[in-house]
Amino acid sequence: MAEHPGQRVKALLVEAGWTQAELAHVLGVPAATVNQIVQGKRPVTAGMAKLLGVAFARAAIEFADLQTRWDLVHAPEPDEEVRSRALAQSRFPIRAMIKRGWISDAPGASTHNELCRFLGVNTLERIGEIGHAAKKSTEGALTGEQVAWLYRVRQIAKEMVPEEYSPDKLHEVIAALSGLRSDPNGIRFVPRLLNKAGVRFVVCETLPGSRIDGVCLWLNEKSPVIGMSLRYDRIDNFWFVLRHECAHVLHGHGRDSAIIDADLDGDVSASVDEEERIANGEAADFCAPAKELNDFYLRKRPFFAEREVLAFAKRIKVHPGLVVGQLQRRMGRFDFLRKHLVGVRTTLGGSMMMDGWGDLVPVG
Repeated sequence: MAEHPGQRVKALLVEAGWTQAELAHVLGVPAATVNQIVQGKRPVTAGMAKLLGVAFARAAIEFADLQTRWDLVHAPEPDEEVRSRALAQSRFPIRAMIKRGWISDAPGASTHNELCRFLGVNTLERIGEIGHAAKKSTEGALTGEQVAWLYRVRQIAKEMVPEEYSPDKLHEVIAALSGLRSDPNGIRFVPRLLNKAGVRFVVCETLPGSRIDGVCLWLNEKSPVIGMSLRYDRIDNFWFVLRHECAHVLHGHGRDSAIIDADLDGDVSASVDEEERIANGEAADFCAPAKELNDFYLRKRPFFAEREVLAFAKRIKVHPGLVVGQLQRRMGRFDFLRKHLVGVRTTLGGSMMMDGWGDLVPVG
């Protein structure tokens, strides 16, 4: 049980043989002040702790510590919601999720309940299990930002009603997508084509610091999902990431645990696992056929004239940005012909609902 500092003062008065009035005279304070302290009705401030220390030739901290312990013992217990909010904030970017409208902070709303609802769990104590629901292409554990984004993609995908999935349909769709690579406006047909193949296609803006490009996940054995962040609003990045995720779906990757692709750079020679190597290779070949690009690169290096790049892109029937993107990576020159890396987000947003950039996809 904590001792009020007034009890210690009372004991010291007896030891010194002083009355309360005499102590008040020594301290230079009203007698009522000393009486209230001794009765436990007045706290010992830092200034008073110093006065008592001098008067009784003791350390001021002795009186200050007694007051602190007394205050802690008698302070009301904090609302349990504080502990829940702290646990949630330690794992997830709560403020960013509230800002995006994924969870509510309306008066009376519980962060614990909102986050549990979003993640589909009964208690936040199960948060540790969430990270095992996915793996990412780069090393390291999933961050809270990445997990939150993944679950938002899953949440939106569950609301979609595509046609029945089959690998044959997806092969046909990829062939159709090949014919859209030369014109940025062709990107508006992507959502409808993927829907016909039975693939749920979700575009969701990333949370700050997540560095996600895309994800392949399965709601069940017959329901593949491709999620994209459009972290880089460039035509080359769009087609590379899309074809990369299509490769994952076609090969059945991500059935057991979702594959989050972070920091995709198109380097097919990178030290990655077999699934990523396959997806990188097919994506790069889709953007610019590897054999033809290699031949062009070897013939023209170290100088690549813009007119020659444009002619090569026209010959292989792709937008110049797709060739430029591949050449930039090979040369390590990301300023090279950058004007051809046109944006796609506005075009894509005209043909589907996207979550982010000021918009929120409604979910049940």
